[in-house]
Amino acid sequence: MGHGEAVHALLDRDLQGADGGRAPSLLRIHGRISKVSKLANRNGTPLGRLFLKGALALAAAGLATGSLASGAAAQTGFSEGYKFLESVKKKEGEEVEQAIMSTPLIVNSRDVTSGETALHIVVQRRDITWLRYLVQKGAEPNLADDHGRTPLQQAVNLGWRDGAIYLIENGARTNDSNDAGETPLISAVHRRDTELMKALLKAGADPSRTDNSGRSARDYAELNGKDSYLVKVIDDNVTAGASKNSKPVYGPTF
Repeated sequence: MGHGEAVHALLDRDLQGADGGRAPSLLRIHGRISKVSKLANRNGTPLGRLFLKGALALAAAGLATGSLASGAAAQTGFSEGYKFLESVKKKEGEEVEQAIMSTPLIVNSRDVTSGETALHIVVQRRDITWLRYLVQKGAEPNLADDHGRTPLQQAVNLGWRDGAIYLIENGARTNDSNDAGETPLISAVHRRDTELMKALLKAGADPSRTDNSGRSARDYAELNGKDSYLVKVIDDNVTAGASKNSKPVYGPTF
């Protein structure tokens, strides 16, 4: 292999990345520089060696620039939305307030790995103060995460009545289902949480909506007997026309 071919072979590998496309690291660039420098010193005329080293220096500078640019892009990848969600997690009130004042829509940012919003974060820690604050700032209560779970579904799963009721009062849909087809009412029946069942039913939750297994909230309640207290709660609190007005909503909703 000639000098030029050796240079191209080594540098092309870095330009493509060892794993087929990833930006080269500075350490890998340095390693290639050393290898080609040794090749230049062992072979060729003094002029040829000088040419190789000069070409390599220029190539290395280009690679380094690309690597640094990639690093800068990665840093930029920590978007304002990501920083906002991190501030919510850390309860950094001033940072959150400034972010919302600067970009109001940032309140509905999503975590790129889970789809969770700021509401999911504060519901998880049962933080009614932050929940109220974010909703008042325009946080959408019906945004679901990557598993189709809305903040209301999450609150019901946790048995957090205050949070669930507040979300219902502020527009949370009661019949949205997660990836398993479970509605908040089905989850409340599973928990035998009659207070949450009443709140959901009075807000229009449909006890006949089925999950992916084909069972409804009423079906699960009847597993304890058709005359069980769970069935009575459904019958006493179901809203007239709930089934008629209910439409299936599966997975993430917007």
